[in-house]
Amino acid sequence: MSTYILVMKSDLPVSITHEVYQRCLCLSVHRAARALARRFDAAFAPFGISHGQYSLLMSLNRPAPPRLGETASFLAMDRTTLTANLKPLERDGLVEIRPDPDDKRSRRLHLTPAGHALLKRAVPVWRAMHEEVDAIVPGSPQKLRDQLSQIAAA
Repeated sequence: MSTYILVMKSDLPVSITHEVYQRCLCLSVHRAARALARRFDAAFAPFGISHGQYSLLMSLNRPAPPRLGETASFLAMDRTTLTANLKPLERDGLVEIRPDPDDKRSRRLHLTPAGHALLKRAVPVWRAMHEEVDAIVPGSPQKLRDQLSQIAAA
């Protein structure tokens, strides 16, 4: 059996670890995002979707079906990741991917009637979860959302 000896290097003291933990916005946002994701995933589990799938489906609820690239940009993900995330939704009949009638090289994402019905049932759960989350956010939850949106847009 191997024995590992952990040695703290003098050029990277634990004080720097504490500094990163206390100051790193990226770490804090990731930790909060994972905690929020767990809450919303649990809330959406009865619908058979995750919070990410809910957001993706909701992004398709618009007057005209968006192009794949527009949706990827809106959700801040690359097209390959979006395509992978669409596959189970398409398989479950919640989304249809069709060629753009104006540009056959492009594809449009259509929320199906089943996808629409699922969203209608899930909205009250989403609202209830936001009431819970907003209650634990100090200050103005809307101000925090606005600040995070500014970071996302930068």
